[in-house]
Amino acid sequence: MAAQAGGEGRMMMRQGLWVLAAVVLAGCVQPVAYPAPPQARGAVTEVTVLTQPQAVGALLGPRGAALNFLTVVGQVEPVAEAYCRAHRVAQRCDFQIVIDDRPGQSANAFQTVDRAGRPVIAFSLALIADARNADEIAFVLGHEAAHHILGHIPKQEQSALSGAMMAGILAAAAGAGQSEVEQAQKVGAGLATRRFSKDYELQADAIGAEITFHAGFDPMRGTGFFDRLPDPGDDFLGTHPGNSERKAVVAAVVAGLRGI
Repeated sequence: MAAQAGGEGRMMMRQGLWVLAAVVLAGCVQPVAYPAPPQARGAVTEVTVLTQPQAVGALLGPRGAALNFLTVVGQVEPVAEAYCRAHRVAQRCDFQIVIDDRPGQSANAFQTVDRAGRPVIAFSLALIADARNADEIAFVLGHEAAHHILGHIPKQEQSALSGAMMAGILAAAAGAGQSEVEQAQKVGAGLATRRFSKDYELQADAIGAEITFHAGFDPMRGTGFFDRLPDPGDDFLGTHPGNSERKAVVAAVVAGLRGI
C-alpha cells in the first residue's frame, strides 16, 4: 500500500465509486489539539459493537465490514484534518475517501490526487472485507493519509525526474542512440523512485500509527494486516520494507505515545 504518482495515481474512477468522507492527518510537528473520538462525544456505540468479529482473527460479514469502514472513517476524519493542517506540507487537506469497486481488484489501498489536486484515498472492496477489526482499517487509512501529509507523491515525481535526467545524460555521453537513451531514462526513473520508497513506507507507518492512536484505535492491533501479507524481506530493489521492520516502527511510536 503506497502513494501512486503520475498518470497511474490520477487514474479515472467511475462516478459510481462510493464517496464516503474526507480524511487527512499530519504528525511529529507542532502541538495539535486532537478532537475526541465520537464515543467520547456521546455518539451511538451500537455500531462499534456490531463491527466486532465473532472470533479473534475471523472475517466480518458484509454488513459488519461496511459498518466497520464507516465507523473508522467517521472517527478518524477530524483527527486527520488536524494533522494535515498542523503539518503544513500539503496544500489541500480535504481528503476524499472512495471505494474502488472495479471487479477483480486485490486487497489494496492507495493515496493519489485527482485532476484538481484534491487528495484521494481509495480502498478496494477486497481490503475492506479482509479487515478483521476497525483498528486495521484505521491504520491503513492513517498510513495512506500520511503519504499525502508528508508530500510523498511530489517527492517521488521529483526523484523520478532527476533519475531519468541523469540516466539519459550518462547514456547519451556513452554514445547511446535515442531509443537506448529513452530506455535508460525509464530505468533511471524507476531506480530513483525505489531508492526512497522503503523510507517513505516507514515514515507513513510512523505517522499512520500516530493518526490511529489519536483517533482512538490501537495501532499495534492495526498492524495485523502485515501478518497476512507476503514478507518482502530485504530486497534491495523492493519498494516495501520487511513486515517485521514495519511492525517495529509502529511499536516504537506507540511506546512513545504511551510514555513507555
